[in-house]
Amino acid sequence: MKVFGFHLMPYPHVPDEALGDTSWVTISNAMYDPELGHALYGRYLDEFEFYDRTGFDGISVNEHHQTIYGQIPSPNVMAALLVPRIKGKIALLGNAIALREHPLRVAEEVALLDVVSGGRIICGFVRGIGAEYHSFSIDPTSSRERFFEAHDLIIKAWTEPGPWEWYGKHYKLRYVNPWPQPYQQPHPPIWSPSQGSGETVEWAASNRYTYLHTYSDIPTVRRVFGEFRAACERNGYEASPEQLGWAMPIFVADSDEEARRIAAPQLETLFNRLIRMPRDVFFPAGYTTLEGMARVMAGKSGLGTSVQRFDEMAEKGYFIVGSADTVRQRLEVLHAEMGFGTLMGSFQFGYLEHEDFESSVQLFADKVLPALRPLGEPVVPELR
Repeated sequence: MKVFGFHLMPYPHVPDEALGDTSWVTISNAMYDPELGHALYGRYLDEFEFYDRTGFDGISVNEHHQTIYGQIPSPNVMAALLVPRIKGKIALLGNAIALREHPLRVAEEVALLDVVSGGRIICGFVRGIGAEYHSFSIDPTSSRERFFEAHDLIIKAWTEPGPWEWYGKHYKLRYVNPWPQPYQQPHPPIWSPSQGSGETVEWAASNRYTYLHTYSDIPTVRRVFGEFRAACERNGYEASPEQLGWAMPIFVADSDEEARRIAAPQLETLFNRLIRMPRDVFFPAGYTTLEGMARVMAGKSGLGTSVQRFDEMAEKGYFIVGSADTVRQRLEVLHAEMGFGTLMGSFQFGYLEHEDFESSVQLFADKVLPALRPLGEPVVPELR
């Protein structure tokens, strides 16, 4: 199993009474203090480096806009800051290519990062959540087709020598001839993060990409992994463990009781404060297909739009919190059932203190990570 460390880089210095019903789009940036932001970025970059020092396979950055939830408006800029500090892989999860006016810029920037890092970049492509379409005033009804066209343009730009022309529905280019080209050939590995959209699952399977499931209960993950495996079979192959990724918050302490005491308020902060937004901001009209909206309406999680309690979320499996033995055993049981080969652990969530973050990551690296490494590897019989 490959294990990555994730980080949202949230902004904690906003009082509760200033939030209203959302921490996205309309929360005034007058409350942002750049001096506090400077200190935060320094601390958060150190935390990314701590993942690397303790033996994780890589780290991951993402992209969000106009929110206290995460202070990474550009995963490529953040990755550029981390390339000289990180020895492992750097996953961009991901570039919201449907929001970009020029996907060719994404092709160039990711290729640059891949060359400078010597081939350590993993490229994630996302549409961006519904709130991002409010932030940029982009029509959400065209987001899926913009995403597909942007992806096809970027892949062709990486794999077919230029110059050539591109005249699609959303992007029109007289010359496509990007320099530099990726270090990894034909291009960096591509991951597809999602909460289980049927269209995304099918698309990831058809392209043989890694599907990374995020923020869901265990029954949902079980169902979607099954759908992904079935989609892979329809496309003529069997999904490998590396293609099944699971992203979740994780916290480790010396005992289950201590882990709960520290993690519970921060996880409730994550799900009730930082993700908070009205449903029409989360799912603007036209962003979701009819099938996808039926899934949303049938779902009962209410993440971002209703109050979540720690015990209820723990029972449903949105995260893993406990002693090293508890966390290890839980991951071993889940792996035995689900067969995922990529784990994306978010060890920094809510407003977790730096010391608690480092303690949790160190315990995980020392007492959990060694047991995860062999999971999924073929068993070679002993010679007698």
